[in-house]
Amino acid sequence: MSAVTSDGARRPPLPDARLPWWPAVHAEWTKLRTTPAVGWLLVAVVVAPVATGWSTSALSECAPGACVRDPATISLVGVHIGQVLVAALAVVVVGGEYATGMMRTTLTAVPRRWAVLGAKALVVGGTVAVAGAVAVAASLAVGADVLPSGGFVDADGAPLLSLTAGATLRAGVGTVLYLVLVALLALGVTVAVRDPAAATGIVLAALYLVPLLVQVVSDPGWQRQLERLGPMPAGLAVQATTGLDDLPIGPWAGLGVLAGWTAAALAIGTATFVARDA
Repeated sequence: MSAVTSDGARRPPLPDARLPWWPAVHAEWTKLRTTPAVGWLLVAVVVAPVATGWSTSALSECAPGACVRDPATISLVGVHIGQVLVAALAVVVVGGEYATGMMRTTLTAVPRRWAVLGAKALVVGGTVAVAGAVAVAASLAVGADVLPSGGFVDADGAPLLSLTAGATLRAGVGTVLYLVLVALLALGVTVAVRDPAAATGIVLAALYLVPLLVQVVSDPGWQRQLERLGPMPAGLAVQATTGLDDLPIGPWAGLGVLAGWTAAALAIGTATFVARDA
């Protein structure tokens, strides 16, 4: 209801903090789909992993009937590019608002900061899930078609990569979840630091620092421990369909490690977002 001043004039109503969360989600979706860079990033999220998976599959060879290489991991190798693109998408969505000052307008329209951040996470995560699902499904389909020509068949000549096998489905679904978690990790970091360049550097360091350390550390025990704790090596364990007993960490447990990193980033981002001015 509009308030009436002492001279009888009406003034606009103050924002209602009890407004339902759906308008916030709708507003975030509108901002995301009207941001020019987002459309190109989403196209790249689909095309780049599929193209990388196709080229890698076409160049991979194995001894027919005695192949020990993981066909799912080869088909999904493009996620290494995809994760950078989804992280960039999250940085653009949040960092762009800080760079333009749009965040002040957003918080004026939706005073509940946790609702704003939740809406951003839902929209970014949902968008990445859809694009990631298309990229992963296409990558696995391409791998199933191309890899048999390189020797990825069993002793009877049947393809090693079956799209209906439980391990393959788990690798595919897990990879989509991996991309969503990386995007939300980037979102939390960007909200916390508010600077797109700094956020990009922090996210890339979080993803790639541990693999670099694994190459430097000579002790096998420390290497395995780093691979259990690092968000990228642990999270990508979900792609494995062969040699599971030799992995430093199980597929779902590894994805849980990445989820822990993401939860920490979102918790820090939420705390800073709520505590300070826009």
